[in-house]
Amino acid sequence: MRTQVPLDSISPLIGCHHENPFALLGPHQVEEDGRKALAVRAFLPDAKQAWVVDAAHGQHRPMRRIHPAGLYEAIHSTEDNGLCQLDGASYAIQVIDKNGKQTTMHDPYAFEPLLGEMDLHLLGEGKHWASYERLGAHLRTIDGVTGVNFAVWAPNAKGVSIVGDFNGWSAKLNQMRKHIPSGVWELFLPGLDEGTLYKFSVTQQDGRVVEKCDPYAFAAEIPPRTANIVTNLNQYTWGDSEWMAEREKLNAFDAPISIYELHLGSWRRDPSEPDRWLSYRETAPQLVEYCQQMGFTHVELMPVSEHPFTGSWGYQTVGYFAATSRYGSPEDLMHMIDVLHQGGIGVIIDWVPAHFPKDDHGLSSFDGSSLYEHSDPRQGEHPDWGTKIFNYGRNEVSNFLISNALFWLDKYHIDGLRVDAVASMLYLDYSREDGDWVPNRFGGRENLEAIDFLKRFNEETHLQYPGVLTIAEESTSWTGVSRPTYVGGLGFSLKWNMGWMNDTLRYFHHEGIHRKYHHDELTFSLIYAFTENFCLPFSHDEVVHGKGSMLDQMPGDMWQKFANLRLLYGYMWTHPGKKLLFMGGEFGQWHEWNYNESLQWHLLQWESHEGVQKYVSHLNHMYRNEPALHEVDFESGGFEWVDCHNHEDSVLAYLRRGKDPNDYLLVCSNFTPVPRQGYKIGVPEAIWYDEISNSDSTYFGGSDLGNGGGIQAAPLESHGRPASLEVTLPPLSTIVLKPRRS
Repeated sequence: MRTQVPLDSISPLIGCHHENPFALLGPHQVEEDGRKALAVRAFLPDAKQAWVVDAAHGQHRPMRRIHPAGLYEAIHSTEDNGLCQLDGASYAIQVIDKNGKQTTMHDPYAFEPLLGEMDLHLLGEGKHWASYERLGAHLRTIDGVTGVNFAVWAPNAKGVSIVGDFNGWSAKLNQMRKHIPSGVWELFLPGLDEGTLYKFSVTQQDGRVVEKCDPYAFAAEIPPRTANIVTNLNQYTWGDSEWMAEREKLNAFDAPISIYELHLGSWRRDPSEPDRWLSYRETAPQLVEYCQQMGFTHVELMPVSEHPFTGSWGYQTVGYFAATSRYGSPEDLMHMIDVLHQGGIGVIIDWVPAHFPKDDHGLSSFDGSSLYEHSDPRQGEHPDWGTKIFNYGRNEVSNFLISNALFWLDKYHIDGLRVDAVASMLYLDYSREDGDWVPNRFGGRENLEAIDFLKRFNEETHLQYPGVLTIAEESTSWTGVSRPTYVGGLGFSLKWNMGWMNDTLRYFHHEGIHRKYHHDELTFSLIYAFTENFCLPFSHDEVVHGKGSMLDQMPGDMWQKFANLRLLYGYMWTHPGKKLLFMGGEFGQWHEWNYNESLQWHLLQWESHEGVQKYVSHLNHMYRNEPALHEVDFESGGFEWVDCHNHEDSVLAYLRRGKDPNDYLLVCSNFTPVPRQGYKIGVPEAIWYDEISNSDSTYFGGSDLGNGGGIQAAPLESHGRPASLEVTLPPLSTIVLKPRRS
């Protein structure tokens, strides 16, 4: 007699809902006729014949079918000279299937789990910041046997299997073991290599079986295909050590930061293949050359994480750890970032921890329960976007997101994370009517769990990667968004100044003759300009959904539209705050942005469009070269009004100051199409002032009215200052004057 296999353990295996298939499969010590023996069992539903192959001695031992569903077993006496070990390296299983195909493989159920108690403890505690090194699919070598270790968190699933091209997408063949109580399922599959396609087949509590993408996958097929790809991210050799060593200074608050926001799929395309995306590697040299020409210090990439619907622009993410395959492989993206760094350009990416789509293969109802999202639709459903909202109060969920942020900084050398839709995270009643939201435990509208999550995200990011920027797209008056957490802030480096953007665009939509009635729309921003570390954005959101392009939004005839756009940029680049401009705006694209086609680069054949491009390049280089324009952006000492009251003429005059008290610039903007001769402006000193910038220059497409390169100040008091200038203010223009010191 020998030890019998319990029948009640076979049924869950056949039904793909066994929490521990290792209890049945693999090598087991048994008794046969009162003597110790070794039983090797395998579930091979499609097998016609099977053998255990003794790796050390080359012996084949036939396996017999002990259950009609396909459970096979071989019994070996431990007193034989043959197989006597219990580890996976000591034997393999050879199978001939019903079609006569023969395969030989090591037994996955002979390998011990690789996840340790500390991993599982940290995951449960929500503090496993390198969880991407343990969960997901990782190439491993165990006792000389190479393969892939898979691990996924699905605590409420009845069963989880790995399916892929290697097993005919059958959920029966590679069922995973559940770690209790963590709810992490794990299995090592020997013989698999990089490039393997896979998913997780999840049997939910109601018996529904859904193929899910790996939340921690590093790559996926090009949509609409959805399988994940086993990927090794540790092979790329980086060449950006000089950039990384200097990054903390380049991202500092007193450094010039001018960001070029772009969508990789529509920035530029080959004119001979207008329907094809450029790859990461094709884009890299062109983008570096262009940013250097234009003077931008950073690029900001709209989400590069994998997303099923191209029309979401990447903001409905499924693969948080997977660089989208639309433009190439993960190594291709690394190469692009590396090339940008070597060209002196920082890389910021848009990151979306606010919500995720309902696609069945994604995070939604991952194990049949509301795992990543809230179960209550008043908390878990986003009314604006038709998406799910993360449950930030769940340790494993906040861990998933924070480790994802750190992952991009670690594996891809990203220099900054711009966090999308922060306002929707902070408020429980965001876009909701009364009765459609659940108050916090104090009865308020603040999402306390999301606030705590954002603080921890910022703390860990700045602790582990000093010098990396975190940027909040936050559209409300929430206090302390860019203040340290130890003084009660959220801890972001920068906050988008959405108020400045809205007020400024609203002002510029007015015809020049009406602007005197709306002067406060410009001056109001300086009341709060130093309450946060602001970035001034004209992003993609300003040129979509019927708003028109930046140029098209400008009022007036053709000449005035271009003059207004140059005036707007001159005002923006001299206003306190870091800068961000969406692609196409820098040369006056006419069309509203379309994610499915290239920018209108052909417009640069016209002097008017080329002039706008030259002006933005000039502004960026002036901004970088003049400390007064960037050194003191977040304190009132960097800005002084000279004249903010002349609403009748719609003129503003102000000083920008650097750390050196003798380093300052005078900025004058004329927001009407009326040229103003002999306009008196007070200045600190009666010396010569060079005109270092004039948006009305013919070089930029203007009328070339100005001050002949400079002007001498007279010792005549004006605007409460000891000296004054009588300047010429061109129509719809910004001029910048600098005192000459030598």
